[in-house]
Amino acid sequence: MISVDGIAVEFSGESLFSNVSFVINENDKIALMGKNGAGKSTMMKIIAGVQKATRGHIRYPKEAVIAYLPQHLLTDDNCTVFEEASKAFSHITSMQQEMDLLNKELETRTDYESKEYMDIIQKVTDLGEKFYAIEDVNYDAEIEKALQGLGFKREDFTRATSEFSGGWRMRIELAKILLQKPDLILLDEPTNHVDIESVIWLEDFLINKAKAVIVISHDKAFIDNITNRTIEVTMGKIYDYKANYSHYLQLREDRRVHQIKAYQEQQKFIADTRDFIDRFKGTYSKTNQVNSRERMLEKLQIIEIDEIDTSALKLRFPPAMRSGDYPVIAKELSKSYEDHIVFKNANLSISRGEKVSFVGRNGEGKSTMIKAIMGEIDFEGECTLGHNAKIGYFAQNQASLLDPNLTVFQTVDEVAKGDVRTQIKNILGQFMFSGDHIDKKVAVLSGGEKTRLAMVKLLLEPVNVLILDEPTNHLDIKSKDVLKEALLAFDGTLILVSHDRDFLQGLSQKVFEFKNKRVIEHFETIDDFLIRNRIENLKQIDLKE
Repeated sequence: MISVDGIAVEFSGESLFSNVSFVINENDKIALMGKNGAGKSTMMKIIAGVQKATRGHIRYPKEAVIAYLPQHLLTDDNCTVFEEASKAFSHITSMQQEMDLLNKELETRTDYESKEYMDIIQKVTDLGEKFYAIEDVNYDAEIEKALQGLGFKREDFTRATSEFSGGWRMRIELAKILLQKPDLILLDEPTNHVDIESVIWLEDFLINKAKAVIVISHDKAFIDNITNRTIEVTMGKIYDYKANYSHYLQLREDRRVHQIKAYQEQQKFIADTRDFIDRFKGTYSKTNQVNSRERMLEKLQIIEIDEIDTSALKLRFPPAMRSGDYPVIAKELSKSYEDHIVFKNANLSISRGEKVSFVGRNGEGKSTMIKAIMGEIDFEGECTLGHNAKIGYFAQNQASLLDPNLTVFQTVDEVAKGDVRTQIKNILGQFMFSGDHIDKKVAVLSGGEKTRLAMVKLLLEPVNVLILDEPTNHLDIKSKDVLKEALLAFDGTLILVSHDRDFLQGLSQKVFEFKNKRVIEHFETIDDFLIRNRIENLKQIDLKE
């Protein structure tokens, strides 16, 4: 059992939260929720021991192992994927090495009766008890299982970590955490950059094999599936619900309704009391009653109503001009990099107004196919755009392509043309950039703010074919819902790549699956595909056990 006792955090005299206490039990699966800036990541860092609280303590058993996966990683690139994952067991290797050194020292010493000699024997004994109490495990097999579950292929094991993107490095860190079998796992946005199959594997692990877990995530399906408790950080306090995210939303709304009712009743009571005081102040026979009611008002604790994050993305795609019947057609399309075949003889046709999803594990060619459609890479076969097809493209790394030295306003002003330039402030306001925020440098924006700003640039010109590659990374749940509604209302053609199952549901009528160097067309909704895919993947997980 791990306890958070009276934690308080203050910055420059401002209180982020104060006197927060709760207990983390052995099998708790906790979603840590709250609006941006409420202090969720700060709370997690304090529990992880990487940040100090202004006041309060984290108490946990002496032998407890706490593992933390931050949202942004700082990793070294001096070893292979397998070697990096092996560091999960470095404490065991260190114990073995220390025991060997101590035993060698005992062999060379002759002061058998000295205190120093007896201290070394005691140290070797204590280390030996810990070392030999550790379960006998085939560590290489465990590392392989974790890496493969998170999407790595066997040939990736000997590749340098420097060859992998930030998303893949995050998976290596995640594998190290899972291999440690910690008493508490802390995960800050673990599903960013992770494909659907790997998220399913991670869910199964956290539900069935992990002990306590605390997760911060904007992936609604993920947190609903794995959590049984929700802790909301709001207005410097916490509310603790024994419920998953969806149920918590209902309970929070019920709580707010009760708060509003109690607040209104209290305000009426205060008004009536003040009216009594004003009416009878100076009346001798009522002096005691007036004084009593004045003291009561002084001591009265005013009921607070939970704040609601009223900031909201306002998003609507401009009407799409009419394109030809088939805006995108590919025939016998193949792409390789030297000896590595990404996909071969792929065929796809996407008709006007159709909404399709590209799905599959990372590295199977989804983004490569998009680059082929955009004409950004060479390929074999045919890929043509239909008559009057005008593409709007949101790349997976779109937010990182923004110039960090420009302000929010300058970023949009640089690409805006004609009458649109007079509307820049209004447009930015619809994307939750207002007041001083438009003068912020891109370099200091959060991931979600950069994604929203990149989306503004996409909307400056009307298009009839939208290609979105992982558009929801770093967007909060509310913003993702707004984007989804806008895409449902979009009257053009949509090609969508996303690992976010809740976001995908209801968005496409056809699925192109990238798997084993092939592109397979499924004439089914994304909902049906995901249900079938989840069942098949869980069967594969069972077979690996």
